[in-house]
Amino acid sequence: MKIFSLFTKAPNHQRFSYNPRFYDAQKEEMEERERRIKFDLDRERGTAKEEPGQYRSRIAGSFQAARKRSKPSIGANATMVRLGILLFLVVLIIAFLEWGKPALYSLFLVIPVYLYLKFKGN
Repeated sequence: MKIFSLFTKAPNHQRFSYNPRFYDAQKEEMEERERRIKFDLDRERGTAKEEPGQYRSRIAGSFQAARKRSKPSIGANATMVRLGILLFLVVLIIAFLEWGKPALYSLFLVIPVYLYLKFKGN
């Protein structure tokens, strides 16, 4: 029975509701005058924040400010450390291929010397 109902249903038309808007120039002008008068009174009291209708863009300059707040990119010192580690590993691999296990034992001599020199000042 379900198969027949698939073929007999007709598509419904799309419904939407339209609410027309009306523009009242006198009412708009009156609200603008009230807004300006309230702002002037607040300004005289010293509680005004910003003039109505004068919007500041919150996005203006925010990309540059975020760039200044972000962490600086990789410094030259970090690049040199990475280069040194890479060079050390390449030399170690070449030495292992050339001389075998004794080259790996030199690694155990180099690491303690490096750590000693690094933390000697502390």
